[in-house]
Amino acid sequence: MESRCWLVTLPAVDGRLYVYRVYAPEDALPADLFWEAWHCHDESPFPRASDLFDAAEIQRVG
Repeated sequence: MESRCWLVTLPAVDGRLYVYRVYAPEDALPADLFWEAWHCHDESPFPRASDLFDAAEIQRVG
């Protein structure tokens, strides 16, 4: 199955929005996309992102 590019936007405690590119199949579940981006953010030096699924914005690119 071919991977697609998704943009997942996570709000953080510093008031900024952090956008992550996630590659996943077209039929990927939104929750899986969210957790992939959140775990990537969690390992970064940036301020803590919200772990609330409803706060994330997910868009398919291309």
